[in-house]
Amino acid sequence: MPLMKLEDYYPDHRNFASEMGSSLDDIKSYDVYAQGDDKVGSVHDILVDDQTGEFRYFVVDTGFWIFGKKVLLPVGLATIDSASQRIYVLNLTRDQVEALPHFSDLEKIDYDQEEEVRGVYRPSVADTATATGTAMGTAATSGMMASDTMATTPTTASSTYDRDTYTYDRDAALYGMNDRDHQTLRLYQERLIANKQRQKTGEVAIGKRVETETAHVSVPVEKERVVIERTTPGQVVTGEASDAFHDEAVRMEVYEETPDIRKETILREEVTVRKEVDRDTVVADETLRREELNIDKDGNPDLL
Repeated sequence: MPLMKLEDYYPDHRNFASEMGSSLDDIKSYDVYAQGDDKVGSVHDILVDDQTGEFRYFVVDTGFWIFGKKVLLPVGLATIDSASQRIYVLNLTRDQVEALPHFSDLEKIDYDQEEEVRGVYRPSVADTATATGTAMGTAATSGMMASDTMATTPTTASSTYDRDTYTYDRDAALYGMNDRDHQTLRLYQERLIANKQRQKTGEVAIGKRVETETAHVSVPVEKERVVIERTTPGQVVTGEASDAFHDEAVRMEVYEETPDIRKETILREEVTVRKEVDRDTVVADETLRREELNIDKDGNPDLL
């Protein structure tokens, strides 16, 4: 049953709401007192079960009693007073503290060392439970069944388990955190959490369409024509000119221009599409509630 330090099992333990009514960091600073308001030391660390996360031990620095010694205190023996930031341990004696093994390294804690720790505390737990059982037996009727008598008998270390079969519930008096010694009153308050949600507010679709229009173009063209001019000079032809009668033709090529009109595609415009982010700060006001403690006293009770 390996153990882990609090901060290793709960990395965010500073924000973790403890079952003991205080933040876990607060408990690590509590002072430890024995019976008679005798200060034993202070809580140095908290060890938890690496399987369940349940508290198992307070590591107590006993600098006021035994300088330089740290010991393990099962959580079930502690009465936690959050108001005074103290942990009370009834029936804890200096002899017990001196008999406890020194805690120096978590890696060295094994079943044998835990049994050594439990062996120191079990006699005082057994004596308390026996006294309670005796008182109950005296008040019971003579017809009380044997099984009822056994129910008041405390469970102590025995040979019925070993390192492979032991569970912490065998020593409920050492590890159980009962309501009588660990009453809690939780005070809540509201806090404002500002988050952002990304939501779609619209959509822009950019595409192309084809439009048609009628274009007019003018092309000047040239066209040749043959002009025949005839004149009557009235001149008398004599002599050799009389031999002019024979077949003769004049040829002239005639040209004209025709328009060559066609279409071609050119790049008219380029369009670039991008998004830009506009930033703004939204300010919101909310009313937050917080619970405060009201203490009403009847009579003259001692409050710490």
